[in-house]
Amino acid sequence: MRRVGVFRSRYKRDSSGVTVLARTNTGIVAGTVIIAIFAILAIFADVFTTITGNNPYSEHPEILDSNSVPVGQGGISFQHWFGVTPLRGLDIFAIISHGARVSLGIGVASTVISLFLGILIGMIAGYFGGFADTLLSRTMDVFFGFPFLIFAIALSAVVPQNFPRPILLTLVLGFFGWPSIARLVRAQTLSLKSRNFTVASYVMGANTWHILREQIMPNMLPLLLVNVTFLIPGRIGAEAALSFLGVGMNPPSPSWGRAIADAVQWVLVDPWYLLFPGIALFLLTFGFNLVGDGLASALQPRASKKAVTE
Repeated sequence: MRRVGVFRSRYKRDSSGVTVLARTNTGIVAGTVIIAIFAILAIFADVFTTITGNNPYSEHPEILDSNSVPVGQGGISFQHWFGVTPLRGLDIFAIISHGARVSLGIGVASTVISLFLGILIGMIAGYFGGFADTLLSRTMDVFFGFPFLIFAIALSAVVPQNFPRPILLTLVLGFFGWPSIARLVRAQTLSLKSRNFTVASYVMGANTWHILREQIMPNMLPLLLVNVTFLIPGRIGAEAALSFLGVGMNPPSPSWGRAIADAVQWVLVDPWYLLFPGIALFLLTFGFNLVGDGLASALQPRASKKAVTE
């Protein structure tokens, strides 16, 4: 069984080369910086509330004129960095910083759920094949054809309003997001289980759990990492879309999607209200996509080289 470790150490040397390439990719660096900025906003949202003296729930009618429109350039000042909302005078920076906590939290948590289910189901289908593969593959097809948006709207109407919306959105997005990961994992498992190092482990007496854990799973991790960076912005966008439609986060919880929905009717008189939440949503999803594209570009040369050498 010691020889199995040789195959694993070989994989580690290859993955270190991927890491070196990733560090030199400007897209990864730029995307990581963008994500880090929003992560700081989310983690230290309460600190920024203390610094500015504003929270996403306090109204500031003194900054509004007689038409309930912020005075000046959207009410932007030293105290209100991004201005305030029309009608109620809520601080937009506080909405964005606390909304980042909601968007990132739901996006990452739902992706983790989808990743766990997708890896588990995909590896079972790909490794064991037969009836298990047929059953799970047909289940994936059903989920792919299921009208997710209609189900989410109906579920929001059925679930009691006092049920925590972040948990509900996380569970819904996570549960319906696993088929794409499972299909990818299944295809990779079918390929990797016939590779020389996997066959050698099986011949030397390695059990199924050892082969899945030590041979198949590590070799698909780079590809999974790339896909995760694309899945998270999709979940963030889905949460914003549901909140925009009024079936996501309930008021007064801060949400970028609901802020954009509220700002649409004021765009002609106060464009700042729409501009800042829209830019925040765009930049965060753009940052994850930059990292994903960078990782894909970094991994492709290694994959091509490995295919030639083997």
